Formats: sequence, C-alpha cells, structure tokens
Amino acid sequence: MPRQTPSMADPDTHRSEAGTRAILDALLDGDPAQSLDFDYLLDGLGRRAFGMLLFVAALPAFIPIPIGGALSGPLIMLVAAQLLVGMGHPWLPGFIARRGPKRQALARFERIVDPWLARLERLVKPRLTAVLDHPLASAFTGLLLLLLGLLLALPIPLTNYLFGGLILLYALALLERDGALMLAAWATGIVALVTTGALSGGLITALRAWIETTF
Repeated sequence: MPRQTPSMADPDTHRSEAGTRAILDALLDGDPAQSLDFDYLLDGLGRRAFGMLLFVAALPAFIPIPIGGALSGPLIMLVAAQLLVGMGHPWLPGFIARRGPKRQALARFERIVDPWLARLERLVKPRLTAVLDHPLASAFTGLLLLLLGLLLALPIPLTNYLFGGLILLYALALLERDGALMLAAWATGIVALVTTGALSGGLITALRAWIETTF
C-alpha cells in the first residue's frame, strides 16, 4: 500500500487555519489501511506542527497494550526537547518521519478523544499567543512535556490515560493557538508532576521501611 505524501495533500484543505477536528477529518478521508507518514501529517501546519506531532505521539498511550506509554514517551520527549531549545518547526529523523499511523488507527484514536474534543473546541480560540511563542514560555512548555513524556515512558500502572490526556491538552493548545488553554495545561501538568513525585517518594519510603523491618 503506498504511503501518503505531502504532494498528495488536498490543496483546498486550509490546514494552516483549520481547527483540530477539521484537520483530523481531512486526514481520515481515504483508504483506512493507508499509512500517513509524519511528513504528510505536519505539512502546511507551520508552528502548529508541534501540536499535531504531540497529538499523534500520544496515540499509543490510549491503546490497551503494556508498552503504549513506552512507545509514546520517547517521541513526546523528542518534541519537548525541540520546544525547549526554541526550534521553530519540529524535526524528525528520517526513519521516523517516513513512518506514521494507519488511518484506521488514527480513526480509533479519534473516536476515543472526539467527545471531549468537541466540548473543548467550543471554548478554545486563538488568544494569548505570547504564551505559545515567547522563547521562555516555549522552553517552559518543553520542560513540562519532557517530564510528562518521561513519566509516560515509565512502567507506572494505570497512568497512561492520565499522562496521555494531559499531553493532549498541550497538543490542542498548540494546534488551536490558545495561550489560555496552555496556561491551564501548565497548571495541570505541574500538579500532576508534583503529585506523582510525592506519591513516588511515599512509595519508596514505605518500601524501604518494609525491607528494613522484614529483613
């Protein structure tokens, strides 16, 4: 089955201005078994491409397999590192850029997130873009995503949906150019990181105490 390439993109689809659900609808229009490489997914999105890449990178976290987070985490960390250093457009190694999800996998993911995505799209809009574009703000976004991607990659039980959902907030903020939503994503991400750190510290302390009393 041939891969979709940027040259095959529909010229009437204004991806640089379309909303997230409209972009997904355009991507899903075609052969369900066809693979959509990352070059095609990101074509024409400009700086919003970071959001699309995060959106697709979060997909494995919502698949009920043990290694879903291990697949999503490293790619999210790669995107985060590029935001951290202030790159204007995401870069991917060739062996990753030439790969991507099949339409049928993207369709299953879209069915999972569409209900809350539909509600959020009524609220989000382009605003407070300095929160997205200022170098320090972009670096802070990258730092939080780097930590969330690391946690997603770790085998922490029952956390894939939690961290995957948080990362989708960042993705939607970048796709919709909504700085207010990004501020909410920052706050939620910080709470999740602090809470996870506190719980992990408590578990480590309890484990050490159990080992000392047992052995």
